[in-house]
Amino acid sequence: MATTINKQRLLTHLFGTAKNSVELDGDTRPVLEQFIYGVCRENATREQADEAYRFLCEKFFDWNEIRVSSLRELEEAFDGMSDAELRSQRLIAFLQEVFEVQFSFDLDKLQKDGLKQAAKKLARYQAANDYVVSWAVQRSLGGHAIPVDPPTLRCARRLGLVENEQEDAEARASLEHLIPKAKGALFTDGISTIAGEYCWEEHPQCSSCPLAEECAYAQENGVEALVSSRAHRTKPR
Repeated sequence: MATTINKQRLLTHLFGTAKNSVELDGDTRPVLEQFIYGVCRENATREQADEAYRFLCEKFFDWNEIRVSSLRELEEAFDGMSDAELRSQRLIAFLQEVFEVQFSFDLDKLQKDGLKQAAKKLARYQAANDYVVSWAVQRSLGGHAIPVDPPTLRCARRLGLVENEQEDAEARASLEHLIPKAKGALFTDGISTIAGEYCWEEHPQCSSCPLAEECAYAQENGVEALVSSRAHRTKPR
């Protein structure tokens, strides 16, 4: 397990890497749209989520049309992503619940309820889970929350930011304690990029990862020498 000093050094490196590869846009989306984007984003890369969300916005006239659409129509938006049918079911169920209560598709009034109460109300939706609620809290409700999905958890464990035996909720609490609120979104997108490009579940590309020199998993698996030789390799003349 990395020490606190090592964790902070690793996070500084992660933030620096993320700034060069991640564009933090979309944070002005309304609460309802952030919830929907969270459904797209969980267990997916940013590129996959962006493509799915763009498909939903361009293929359908509005959220009501999506609400009354078939699962098969929505599954096309999640083509190539995990749990396409489940994502479609959650999206329809969410929009149906919102419509039945609000008679519209606007949840921005939650911002006036206070952070804790707003998060509780979001969590009551059938389609909600810890990841999606945390995403909405982080991106549109101004709270400090770190959305944790399997790629994030896998990468955080390998880096030594959380302990292997910690459950998802416990790991999220540890990350929220470790990461400043102002850096929450940068961390979320940054570690997702590392997980998607290098830290695969099988055959991780440790030798190419920009965090390999400080990654506990990489060091334990003998990548240190390869990374060191790469860093000191003489440039061709």
